Amino acid sequence: MRGIALPSVFEVCMPELGWCCGSGRHGCLGQAAPHRLCWCGVKPFCHILGSSGLEGCSQWLRVITGKSDQRNQVLEMFDHAYSNYMEHAYPADELMPLTCRGRVRGQEPSRGDVDDALGKFSLTLIDTLDTLVVLNKTKEFEEAVKKVIKDVNLDNDIVVSVFETNIRVLGGLLGGHSVAIMLKEKGEYMQWYNGELLHMAKELGYKLLPAFNTTSGLPYPRVNLKFGVRHPEARTGTETDTCTACAGTLILEFAALSRFTGTSIFEEYARKALDFIWEKRQRSSNLVGVTINIHTGDWVRKDSGVGAGIDSYYEYLLKAYVLLGDDSFLERFNTHYDAIMRYISQPPLLLDVHIHKPMLNARTWMDSLLAFFPGLQVLKGDIRPAIETHEMLYQVIKKHNFLPEAFTTDFRVHWAQHPLRPEFAESTYFLYKATGDPYYLEVGKTLIENLNKYARVPCGFAAMKDVRTGSHEDRMDSFFLAEMFKYLYLLFADKEDMIFDIEDYIFTTEAHLLPLWLSTTNQTISKKNTTTEYTELDDSNFDWTCPNTQILFPNDPMFAQSIREPLKNVVDKSCPRGISRAEETLGSGPKPPLRARDFMASNPEHLEILKKMGVSLIHLKDGRVQLVQHAVQAASSLDAEDGLRFMQEMIELSSQQQKEQQLPPRAVQIVSHPFFGRVVLTAGPAQFGMDLSKHKAGTRGFVATIKPYNGCSEITNPEAVKEKIALMQRGQCMFAEKARNIQKAGAIGGIVIDDNEGSSSDTAPLFQMAGDGKNTDDITIPMLFLFNKEGNIILDAIREYEAVEVLLSDKAKDRDLEMENMDQKLSENDLHKQNSEEGTSASQDAGAVSEEPEEGESSDVTDPDSLSPANADSDSVSISNQDSYVPGIDEASAPEPACTQGDHQPQEQKTETESNSKVNWDNKVQPMESILADWNEDIEAFEMMEKDEL
Repeated sequence: MRGIALPSVFEVCMPELGWCCGSGRHGCLGQAAPHRLCWCGVKPFCHILGSSGLEGCSQWLRVITGKSDQRNQVLEMFDHAYSNYMEHAYPADELMPLTCRGRVRGQEPSRGDVDDALGKFSLTLIDTLDTLVVLNKTKEFEEAVKKVIKDVNLDNDIVVSVFETNIRVLGGLLGGHSVAIMLKEKGEYMQWYNGELLHMAKELGYKLLPAFNTTSGLPYPRVNLKFGVRHPEARTGTETDTCTACAGTLILEFAALSRFTGTSIFEEYARKALDFIWEKRQRSSNLVGVTINIHTGDWVRKDSGVGAGIDSYYEYLLKAYVLLGDDSFLERFNTHYDAIMRYISQPPLLLDVHIHKPMLNARTWMDSLLAFFPGLQVLKGDIRPAIETHEMLYQVIKKHNFLPEAFTTDFRVHWAQHPLRPEFAESTYFLYKATGDPYYLEVGKTLIENLNKYARVPCGFAAMKDVRTGSHEDRMDSFFLAEMFKYLYLLFADKEDMIFDIEDYIFTTEAHLLPLWLSTTNQTISKKNTTTEYTELDDSNFDWTCPNTQILFPNDPMFAQSIREPLKNVVDKSCPRGISRAEETLGSGPKPPLRARDFMASNPEHLEILKKMGVSLIHLKDGRVQLVQHAVQAASSLDAEDGLRFMQEMIELSSQQQKEQQLPPRAVQIVSHPFFGRVVLTAGPAQFGMDLSKHKAGTRGFVATIKPYNGCSEITNPEAVKEKIALMQRGQCMFAEKARNIQKAGAIGGIVIDDNEGSSSDTAPLFQMAGDGKNTDDITIPMLFLFNKEGNIILDAIREYEAVEVLLSDKAKDRDLEMENMDQKLSENDLHKQNSEEGTSASQDAGAVSEEPEEGESSDVTDPDSLSPANADSDSVSISNQDSYVPGIDEASAPEPACTQGDHQPQEQKTETESNSKVNWDNKVQPMESILADWNEDIEAFEMMEKDEL
């Protein structure tokens, strides 16, 4: 989410800078804005702080004197990322920071839909253009524009995402053009510029238009840049679904392209797509689903939230009003916003719901993309919930260093990746501009420190593969340069640090800058208010000017802190969860529905509730208990829906238990010069040897390649392996045999490198090394498994630096500058000693490697179908249990409770009866697709029942 930058507290306190200080007064937000969006004046903060005039402003400035240091740090970090992209990756689309090379689509293993952003058009450079100007790097900007004009080709035979290409490439070209003409007007830079970036943007716009060739006006999700959609060579055009955000995040870029060029077709197509989505919203809840059929307009996924799949649709409705001045966009946004706050917002949580049953939560976890929403609420003027949600997200970050891609309502990691997303930094910037609270400067400082401490590598910044272990992924997405550094710099920048007025621009969802004067330029589209054709609107819901100043800025300097304080320990101590709608009326209304985690087969009351929900409990001869759900046997449609949710929860709990019985990933951290712990590789654990989770210090040592390289016989170079971590290749014998051989040779640990060329943790599931079926208690050293790509990173380091030291651990350890200096000296001393006494060999045994799989190896990959419960018939779901008791999770192997202070605290052992209680699936399983189809049929049946009742 991006928005208009608000005037800083310093400006508000200084009337001579052009901003009003009196209570109830206001000034326009950008002189070119013709519509009714303004900046509401406030009582100066200098007065609120107990002083007056310039003296009070001086006191305030002393509070934030550290801003310049952080601003300079941001500039240095940007230089590190940008220069490494230009040196090691350009003209490729993105930098691979672990291997110091460019990512070229087709030359690297496919990552699925993620690669649809890559179009062989130097994506990162285009995405970074206006960031260079924001950071006052005008010379670098001028050079970059010349490179784009000279080198970038948009006529490639490649299939790309319409959404990603629009926000990153088209938006990047338009943002670059916007600041280029601004610099040219100033008279010092870009005097040669003649709209070349705009010409490229128009060319790209025409290449995206074939995607709109549908009866609904919604675009196909992908398009071939050379052949369009339906051409025989296009290799696309067969898709039927797209996400709401994918179709609804076009209006800013397409309208700007029309306004810049005078060609109205782009804005017309984007408006038509928005109109269609609005028409297809669920009328009773005013919510939209995640995925829609582009031909029929039917909702494919009927869950609704503010995160992935929907996020920027809401954002662009509000910003389309800001940029274009069309009241219908604001009316639509306010209608949706009222529904969001009514159903999805459960402060401080934002939980997905069903669009037809908005009182029912659709899932129990949140994704990281919703971190943009507090910033959008600031632009809306709803500050209190913005502060609450932002604080909750910050507490999650303080626990895990980064915001996981998804986390549960009790703040455990759901998806552990973090691709260096900027949404939280964005909301931090807007909250600081709205409140002036220096707390948000401290939040920004934490973000900077974590990026440098955990994500920085020699060739840039690497995405986090797993926030729990600190392992890295070989990717640095273009949005990291386009957005992260832009928002962090603006957070710490004063007005005099900018070479232009940021108030004159609006941010797109990719943080590209579009000038507000476009609202009065080339208005070829009639501003017909189509909103009222679909619904009667309550005018009291709409704010036509800024929010009341006493709400936005209460006369209390502790306003934001008073909202944050109750959430201070929300993650580690209070463990809140979203309150169910039934629980809100628990005192006098019905009891909350039975949750799967609370169910006990021996509880008569629970059995009675199951009966009402159409769920039968069957005791099998082998002692298991089977649950079977028949929707038609439920007492009512509402009870039947509760029954479906109960069965779904039971499936999720059982699936979660099976997953958590697996060992978690481990980390191999290169700690010697020049890495100093900044390169962390995801490693598979072994089911034998030292348990690294119980040895927090891990095992640290220099690596050595063994002979023979497969480790399947007695080691012939024990002098090189003794007191070191042995490197060996997978294959030809059991893992346990390799471990015994290197342990006998004196190794303190072992790393097995996959012999499958090109294998990588980026594309393959976690691999666990199994034992040999015998007692492995004699193996006491740690053993870890690296896929081929990660293993080659270590082998390449040996070839270049000879002495390479690594740390084997359950998660990456913190590194600081002092340790780096110490490690550098130690590494130099050890290198000198090793070279003088025994020499260093980086050679590898090139012996034959068997291609057959190794006996006893286990990848511990869970087949999704194996998680499906047994079914008695086509409309039933069955769940079995060994002990006639169906708890949510096996106590003996459960993850940490939500309220523990850390991620790896030991669990207290429960009674034998409890610890042996497990949810086990019947051997006969039905594919999950069939189960989901049954559920969909039942849900449609409930909807028909409701219509009949009405």
